[in-house]
Parts: sequence; structure tokens; C-alpha cells
Amino acid sequence: MTAATHSTLFPQVPDTADAVLDGLDPEQREVATALHGPVCVLAGAGTGKTRAITHRIAYGVRAGILQPSTVLAVTFTNRAAGEMRGRLRQLGAGGVQARTFHSAALRQLQYFWPKAVGGSLPRLVDRKIQLVADAAAACRIRLDRGELRDVTAEIEWSKVTQTIPADYAAAAAKAGREAPRNPAEIAQLYGTYEDLKRDRGVIDFEDVLLLTVAVLQDRHDIAEQVRAQYQHFVVDEYQDVSPLQQRLLDLWLGERDSLCVVGDASQTIYSFTGATPDHLLDFRTRHPGATVVKLVRDYRSSPQVVHLANGLLAQARGRAAEHRLELISQRSPGPEPVYAEYPDEPAEAEGAARRIRDLIASGVPAGEIAILFRTNSQSELYEQALADAGVPYQLRGAERFFDRPEVRRAGTALRAAARFGGNDSLLDDVIDLPSQVRAVLSGEGWTNQPPAGSGAVRERWESLAALVHLAHDFAAAKEGATLGDLVAELDERASAQHAPTVQGVTLASLHSAKGLEWDVVFLVAVAEGMMPITYAKTDEQIEEERRLLYVGVTRAREHLCVSWALSRSPGGRPNRRPSRFLDGLRPGSVTTAGRSGGGGPGGIERGIGSSGGTVVRRSVRTPARCRVCGRTLTDAGEMKLMRCEDCPSDMDEGLYERLREWRAVQAQRSGQPAFCVFTDKTLMAIAETVPDDAGELARIPGVGVRKLNRFGTDVLAICAGQDVEEGDEGD
Repeated sequence: MTAATHSTLFPQVPDTADAVLDGLDPEQREVATALHGPVCVLAGAGTGKTRAITHRIAYGVRAGILQPSTVLAVTFTNRAAGEMRGRLRQLGAGGVQARTFHSAALRQLQYFWPKAVGGSLPRLVDRKIQLVADAAAACRIRLDRGELRDVTAEIEWSKVTQTIPADYAAAAAKAGREAPRNPAEIAQLYGTYEDLKRDRGVIDFEDVLLLTVAVLQDRHDIAEQVRAQYQHFVVDEYQDVSPLQQRLLDLWLGERDSLCVVGDASQTIYSFTGATPDHLLDFRTRHPGATVVKLVRDYRSSPQVVHLANGLLAQARGRAAEHRLELISQRSPGPEPVYAEYPDEPAEAEGAARRIRDLIASGVPAGEIAILFRTNSQSELYEQALADAGVPYQLRGAERFFDRPEVRRAGTALRAAARFGGNDSLLDDVIDLPSQVRAVLSGEGWTNQPPAGSGAVRERWESLAALVHLAHDFAAAKEGATLGDLVAELDERASAQHAPTVQGVTLASLHSAKGLEWDVVFLVAVAEGMMPITYAKTDEQIEEERRLLYVGVTRAREHLCVSWALSRSPGGRPNRRPSRFLDGLRPGSVTTAGRSGGGGPGGIERGIGSSGGTVVRRSVRTPARCRVCGRTLTDAGEMKLMRCEDCPSDMDEGLYERLREWRAVQAQRSGQPAFCVFTDKTLMAIAETVPDDAGELARIPGVGVRKLNRFGTDVLAICAGQDVEEGDEGD
């Protein structure tokens, strides 16, 4: 934990208003003291934004500028609102309201409903999926569970974007949404859903905002009463505001501008729900006189992690990228991010589990470690690998794989087929185990090709596909395995994965990890097809995937491991490649996309040149591969040798010794350590390669342009078996 982003468990309440400002950095202090007019805080990941805005509210209250009861702070999760209230109490500003948009609106709606409409507020339904199912039945449209979830999500999106049923098809097309059903059917379901709610006298979560907006628009007396109560507003995570939430905020404000918003366009990862960073990016246009403060001092992550995060955004495109914040780490240096390549997905999961087991053995608490993946369906491999390694874990934002309804139903179907398969026509023409599993699961919704788009249908298919893949692997590992054997294996796996949730390694999707942080983060499956996800087609969707990876990277305080697998299963064709987002950032890669032009932050490889002397430019580097076995190299030492440490060496021992002797003379002459001339690994690589010309020598890692210009003539002469004059300087 860092001083800028975390307080002790029981801090002392500051004695005075000025004491509230103690410990803030200059930019945070600027936020805290900017109490008049509109304020926009652009806050990068880990820069202490919650600290800044809570100290701002507390300073205003303690200085007598703000009355606690007139301040409303809104954010997006109950956890964040609770954290804000706790910090305000610790700072002596306990009377301030800190709520989610929905909580604040519901409170107002409950209070004003009898006056505005009469009677009691209709009952709020916690989950709308049953109502959607009833609407489908009324429309005589059959929806499976996954389609129910997807249609429900479309209705939610329509409501937060203030789209009525009649306009759904046009609005979805304009927004580039890939509807899970025919748009006309969804519009019909949406309309019927609304009719059912009215008939039953209930409202849903989105109605809370819509009805509050309606009351404030139609009843000016009520709007003025709300504005008299709340005179100062703070909005956290402003990049996630939907059009409906912005409309409510505008009605709360009226003609006033006592507003402070905080956000980061580079962390916009919920556009599929209707969130848009446009309100944040347009804030200065709507409020020309606004005070704008940028928080870029990162107190969470080490310089090495921050360097990678900055590099990811340096390659970004689009409007959000134009407003990116370049973070500056305030922590002591830590280890470099580790890039790990594995032959297949099980090996990747086992590799992560081994590393985690070693970290825990070295004293790292399990609760300070996280494995983050793109989709919930990826969790099963890591649940199993951690269970096999004896490592406790907990799932966040996802059901356990074997607890998912589609997996439970698939297990029931497989068990029935194992017992009564002789009477199942689906199994008449199939013999081998994988074919039997595919046949059974086809009745549960599995198909050869994944469904288009994202959402519940895709996640459901991925869960079933994981079982199909498991059947292939199981059959390959156990010759003659039957469907009954596979069912027994599934039962064993399910029972083995019940691990303690206290102090366990966190398994989470990247979306559910937003707002959290750990000492150690494993970003897994960072490969094309998963990051960016296959169904991200447009430039906007690709850039949101990049931002999602950025959020993942910035969850790590100190240790970060980024990994990918070359194939899905053992022995599979190694046709996968690391994510394009890592191009130019991981060792042995070059930038293939992003901004052109001059230099910039983030570790992007640029053209190499020099003035004076003979200049040799490096050719564009492709991913470094072992020249013996062909494996992609990620270790710096192996990359210098251009081979795996374990692969046989064909080094010319005599040449290596001559190079070492020459290096010793050069080091003595320059008064520098020998490794400053060339490292042992570089000399070994030269002795193995035996370059014939400057171009070949330049391609050896560790031979930069400067060293090539200074020492190239000598090294090439030694490689050619020539003597180097003792008095030669090499330059």
C-alpha cells in the first residue's frame, strides 16, 4: 500500500481544515482547494483520485465553504460509494452523501413519488430476466437462457441511451451493435416487456433513473426543492456516465456549475452498456471556464509497470487516445514485467500456478496475487491448475466453472448419455469419445462455429466448447476412455475445485478487476483472438480492447507477468501469436501500429541512427526465435545468444577467448568494466554466429550502432582470423 492512495486503518481526524491538505501532492492539493465553479480532474490509474476528491470535499466542509448536507458525491458501485463515505468520516466530513447514481435517484424518487404521482412507489424488481422471459412467451418467441441474458442487456442499453422500442433497430444499427436476435424481434420484446411492467405495477433498475428524470423535468417545484438541498456535486468515474445519467446530473444542477468530475478516458471499458467518455472529453467545451487538473503521479505501480502502461497507450488511436495521460511512477524501481510464452494453454495455466506457489512460499500473501483473463470461460483452466498446485483461490465477478447453469446441464446430459446412450439416436453414428461429447452437447447449444458477437450467448458457447476441448484432451491422454470415464473425471474436477475463499489468489475477468489492485498480477492469454477478442472488429472496438489491457496492467503494484500460448492444447499446431498490443513493448518485437512521427513515451522501438562515422541501421526485427529449435525467445540472455540456454551451442571456443582478450584490452584502455564493452553473452553470440560483415554483426543483440561504429572493425577482423594491432582504438 502507498501513502498517496491508502490510509491506515484508524487514522486521526485532522485538527483543522489546513491539516486536511497535509500529505497531498501539488496537483491533488490543487483539486482540493478548487472549490468554486466547474472542475475537471483527469486522473490516471493509481494517481490517488479518490484521495484528491475526498480531501476536496472534506477541506470545503472543514473550512466552512461547503455545508455537508448540501454535497452529493456520486459514483458507480456500492463498494466505491462506501469507501468514499468511510474516507470522508475519517477526514471529519461525515454528513456528506456519497451514493451511486441509482441509490441517490431511488432515495429522491421514494420521497417525492407521493407528491408527484400519488400513492406508493411501485415495487422495484431485482432481476428483470424473468420479466423478459414472460415477454418472450407473450410474443411466442423462444429464447434460451443465453438469449434471455442478451436480450435483457439490449433492453438495458436501450433504456440508458433513452431509446424507445420503436427506435431500437435504428439506434442499434447507428451504434454498431450486433443484436443477438432480429432487431425487430428485440423491439417487440422490449415493448411487451414495458407493457408487462405497467400491468404488474413494477419498475426496474433503469426506470429509477428514467422516472427521476421525468419527475424533475415535469415538476419544476420538485426540481427546485432538490436543487435547494444539493448545491455541490462530485462525480467519480465520469468516463463511465451514460446519456441517461448525464441527463439526471444536468437536472440536479439546473443552471448552476458547482460541479467536480473525475475520470480517465483511457479507462473507458463499458461502452457496451451505454457508457461513453464523450461527457468527460467535452467537459471543457460545455464549461469553458472550468479548472482542469491532471493527476499523473502514479503511487500504485512501479516504474517498470508504469512504463509498460504508458507504452500501451502510446500506440492507441482515436479520440480517447488524444487525451491520454502519461503516468509518472512515484515508487521505487521494481522488477521488469515478465513475458512468458507457453506451447499450449494447459502449460500456461500450470506455469502461472507454479510461479504463484513459489511466490506464496517466499512470503507473498495469496490475497495479493491475481490472475486476470479476458472472458469468464477461461477460469476453469486456472481453477484446475491452482487446485492441482494446492493454491487457494477465489473467483470474482464470475461463477465457478462447474457451477454455471450451462455446465451443470451439460454434465446432466453427458451423465444420462453415459448411462442410456444405447437408446440415444444422437449417438448412433459416432464411435470415439470426442464425437460422442460433441453430439450430446449439440443438444445443449454447442456448434462447430462460435456465435457472432459477445455477451451471454458467446460465454455459454465457450463454456460448452471448453467441455468439448476437455473431451479431446482426455481421450488423447487415456486410450479407450468411455463417456462414463469422462463423467467421472468431470465429477472429480468439480469436487477438487472447492477451495477456501479467504486469502486466496483472485481469479477475475479484466472487466471485474476495474478499481482493484494487487502486488502481483498475471495477465494470461494475451494472444491474438483473445486480446483483442475475436469479435472486436471496428477500430473503436479494438481500441476498447487496448484500454481493457491497460486497465489490467495498471492493477499491478510491483510484479507483472504477461503470458500467452502458441496453441490451445498439447501437441496442437502452434499458430497463435502474442497480442498486437505488445508489439514494440515486449522483447524482440517492433511497433506495427500506432502513432508515427517523433519520439514519445512508452518504450516503442524507433529507428536507430548516429552522426559521424559509418552508420549501420538495424533492420526491422521480427520476434526473436531460437536458431536451433525455433522457439520464440523472451529471456534477454537467450535473445542475445539467439538460442535457448538448453539448446546445444556451436560456439568457436578459440574465437570466444580471442574476443575476451581483446575486450580486456579495450576495457583497460577506456577505464571501464569489461561488460561495458560487450557482455559475455554478446561475445558468446558473436563466437557462435561468426559474422562476415557489419550487417550480420549489427543483427546480434547487444551490438548497438555506437558499439558497431566503435568496435565493429576490430570484431570483424578477429572473426576473420586476422590480428588486431595493439594500438588500434577500433574507432
